[in-house]
Amino acid sequence: MFLVMLTVAAANTALQSVLPALGRSLGVSDAAVAAAFSVSALLWVVAAPFWANRSDRQGRRTMILLGMGGLVASLMICGVFLLMGINGYISGPAAFALFIVGRLIYGSLGAAAPPAVQALVAGSTTREERTKALTLLASAFGLGTIVGPAIAPWLILGSIGGVEVGLAGPAFIMAGFGMLVWLFVRRMLPDDRPQPRAEGDASGAQSAYPSIGGAPTGASVRAATASRSEPVGFFDPRIRAWVIVGLVMGHAQAMTSQAIGFLVIDRLNLAPIAALEPTGIVLMMGAGAALLVQWGIIPMLNLNPRQLVLIGLAISAVGTALTGLATSLFGIATAFALASLGFGFSRPGFTAGASLAVGPEAQGSVAGKVTSVNGASFVLGPSIGVGLYGMQQSLPYLTAGAACVVMAVYAWVALREKPA
Repeated sequence: MFLVMLTVAAANTALQSVLPALGRSLGVSDAAVAAAFSVSALLWVVAAPFWANRSDRQGRRTMILLGMGGLVASLMICGVFLLMGINGYISGPAAFALFIVGRLIYGSLGAAAPPAVQALVAGSTTREERTKALTLLASAFGLGTIVGPAIAPWLILGSIGGVEVGLAGPAFIMAGFGMLVWLFVRRMLPDDRPQPRAEGDASGAQSAYPSIGGAPTGASVRAATASRSEPVGFFDPRIRAWVIVGLVMGHAQAMTSQAIGFLVIDRLNLAPIAALEPTGIVLMMGAGAALLVQWGIIPMLNLNPRQLVLIGLAISAVGTALTGLATSLFGIATAFALASLGFGFSRPGFTAGASLAVGPEAQGSVAGKVTSVNGASFVLGPSIGVGLYGMQQSLPYLTAGAACVVMAVYAWVALREKPA
């Protein structure tokens, strides 16, 4: 199950890391590149709860196979149409429009696997074991955001049979790896029978959309280990301030991470293909910094959620602004890592703060709201970031930095550590 979660995140982020170079090579606008992932993120947010409920009736194994099959089909379709565009069989814009169709398949079907994985683990562990097991699964998403950009430059292929594969290589190779995981799951995982949802079942837990710079927030873990939930709305006074901070912070992270590939190309004056390795380095440092905070630094500190959010927003404000001003690979990489370090503090703080603001009976509902906020950030965030980038290269980063400053002031005044 760890391998399934790792593969979903790594395949997605590997494709994300090469997409700016692909868009530039095919003559596609930067806004269209951002839209490709925005639409799949939107479908992911909508589809994940639907497939989670279906897993109750059709079994976890079926949904995991469906999700992995959707991932493989999406990658293959994306790869085929990108290959056609690279070789001039169809125009670049046409190839990218068809690429978006492939991404729609991923957003709609690929979302079936993570909730089913969480439900399967939750159903086969005791409550004492469950948090540790689900935290390990959540960490696979964060690890995948490092693995994907790290291996993507190595997956660029040359000509095969006189056909140039080039930047479409990561899609095909990750599809092949996904098929191996599909076969492994089909062989090793027993066919489970549908069972009534038990108290604490994780079938309703929705995984955050895997994205560059993302890291596990713990929301799905809390949903999986919570008792029957009291409905809590987004505007409930107990969590409203946390939701506002999480939404703005999430958009700041989404808009800056999606534009980073274009920034590397333009600031370093690189050809799209030559920008893949430096882009991978920047993304790896960002994801590594976020995981360092969540796996190493936070467990060592005794900070409450409000303090985590305030510290994180302050660091992210500096890091995002410096990223927009950097002109060298070292400067971009270290500034982006600093911004990701800050988000590594503030995202868990947002999750924990919202959770602690309500009682035990509302944990499942709040966890669902948290993951919805995290997913929603990657629906409009990438398009906003790339749109601002088209106006001026530093604009998305300076805007994100200013938003973090405003949210830090708001958090200082509005956030509370205890339920009202």
